[in-house]
Amino acid sequence: MTDNPVLDFLLSRRSRPFRLLDEPAPDRAAVELLLTAAARSPDHGKLEPWRFVVLEAPALRRLAAELTARAEFLGDPPERTAKEREVYEHSPLSVVVVASPKESDKVPQIEQVLSAGAVCLSLLNAALAAGWGANWLTGWPAHDRAFAEPAFGLGEGEFVAGIVHIGTATTAPPDRPRPDVAAITTWISD
Repeated sequence: MTDNPVLDFLLSRRSRPFRLLDEPAPDRAAVELLLTAAARSPDHGKLEPWRFVVLEAPALRRLAAELTARAEFLGDPPERTAKEREVYEHSPLSVVVVASPKESDKVPQIEQVLSAGAVCLSLLNAALAAGWGANWLTGWPAHDRAFAEPAFGLGEGEFVAGIVHIGTATTAPPDRPRPDVAAITTWISD
């Protein structure tokens, strides 16, 4: 690879599927360290247009039942409901990154939303770099306002940017095909 361990990590990082995450989850001190790393993401204007909601196992199990009831109310197919429920039932710990755009004459809302996305990736990478298994897997319940608002305490104008599931990786999955960077890159020199 390279002579730079941080770059080597980024070149080889691999999320762990939620089914490969198990107990133990990181304790509060470890999670606070990961959140501190994630909060160092680019934030134009120092607005902090995001916040965190940490869901421990009991809360995740409760939300699994609530999302099942919501899916039944919506008439969702049972197989779709089962997959989402399994994520909440299996995850040892999850961090909801809530996008919380602020009024600003200088920083457009899109930049604030992208900052929240950067926080999600930074949290994912911090967890992986710390030796935890992690996966950014959000799903439809996070985007269903009737479910997400009470589940995650969303305020007006807030929405879920992403959910990062964190636990102990039971195995390392094989790598997957990666993008052909040359095919998706345009160089402009003048």
